[in-house]
Amino acid sequence: MKLNFQNTFARLPQSFFEKVEPTPVIQPSIIAVNDGLAKELGIDPDFLATDEGLAILAGNSIPEGAEPLAMAYAGHQFGGFSPQLGDGRAILLGEIGGKDIQLKGAGPTPFSRRGDGRSALGPVLREYLVSEAMHALGIPTTRALAAVLSGELVLREQPEQGGIFTRVASSHLRIGTAQYFAAQNDIESLKSLVNYAIQRHDPQTSNAFELFQSIISKQAQLVAHWMGIGFIHGVMNTDNMSLSGETIDYGPCAFMDRFNPTQKFSSIDQNGRYAYSNQPGIAQWNLTRLAESLLPLFDEDQEKAVTMAKGELEKFPHLFDEAHLKIFSKKIGLSQNHDPELIQALLDLMASQKTDFTLTFRSLSNSPDSFLFNFEDEAPARDWLARWNAAGTPETSLMKVMNPVYIPRNHRIEEVIAAAKQDNFAPFHELHKALKNPYNEQEGFEKLQQTPAPEEVVCNTFCGT
Repeated sequence: MKLNFQNTFARLPQSFFEKVEPTPVIQPSIIAVNDGLAKELGIDPDFLATDEGLAILAGNSIPEGAEPLAMAYAGHQFGGFSPQLGDGRAILLGEIGGKDIQLKGAGPTPFSRRGDGRSALGPVLREYLVSEAMHALGIPTTRALAAVLSGELVLREQPEQGGIFTRVASSHLRIGTAQYFAAQNDIESLKSLVNYAIQRHDPQTSNAFELFQSIISKQAQLVAHWMGIGFIHGVMNTDNMSLSGETIDYGPCAFMDRFNPTQKFSSIDQNGRYAYSNQPGIAQWNLTRLAESLLPLFDEDQEKAVTMAKGELEKFPHLFDEAHLKIFSKKIGLSQNHDPELIQALLDLMASQKTDFTLTFRSLSNSPDSFLFNFEDEAPARDWLARWNAAGTPETSLMKVMNPVYIPRNHRIEEVIAAAKQDNFAPFHELHKALKNPYNEQEGFEKLQQTPAPEEVVCNTFCGT
């Protein structure tokens, strides 16, 4: 089968990338192929499972039209600026149907910084499950086309099975891409980047400032969606924020069990910079870094350019609050009665009694009794229910499509990874099947709704690099 590859990124100036071939592996094998996504891209999923298809997914064969490369970018990592990062373990093959096709873990690149460019199996399975769960939950995200066992070991703290992940994205342009050229005062490359981003993502915009306005709006919406499902990205560095408004880079990400506004999971986030409640502020901080990078393109007059940027950045909290209120109003079934105090009272109640974020909202759509079951002290929960009932007639059907039954809970992902290390991929496929239909209860998957037992609680997640 001929795959209709092209690589428009390779038509950009040489400053944007380094050409690099994936490093072949000896004995790859398929873990999973995303049939639905393959069909959306016009690819026969059966082809991907053939030896020829596997060779492409493993980086052993370069299909016609593909031009493998590693993208250059910079980034603020936990607040500290690195002027050159780039794809250290990812290789962009090109595009099919306007979507980027990238191999993660396909070998070293010029940006690998002494790394091996490989991925352990665990991060591959995590990104596959979480990115596809996010898609099913209706949240803008990169997607998973395939997961492959490399058949080779990678050395981390100990030898681990290697994996290769095929990621699909609207593009892999990041805030860090703009920072890379701004740090070099390369205005011509900045102009090329903006024109390319407009062409790929925002053809209705006509200049850098309009593109910036669009990115602000998309990021406000995106982070509000994260908050609405208790998602913690974990590593909101500027190189991990996409110009397309998609969630990208599922390293130490996690979904909250018990609601805690200051919850963090990432083992490297020592000070909670990227904790749940900090995500909106960090998004605005990152967008400020983008504004700084694009200032020369906003206006020739530096002072005027700064004023323009500040004016837009100051709109972010309102855009976020508006999106957040809309999402949480729907979660409690009151789409026509946006009451931030009622919503905050529920979140405060959940935090004080440490109730499960997902189950509390889902149970509210079932019955008052099932909602009250979440609380050890029912009295304040009954008081809140009375306020809720007085606020209007809840739309149960709306709540059912806003409050999922299934999320990729941390302890379930850990189970999947542990089983896979023993060559048992049944838990992976079972969890993936449930997550494809997150808003409807499915027979046989009852355990996947359950909160972790005390000994199953996951306190730390890891990047996997």
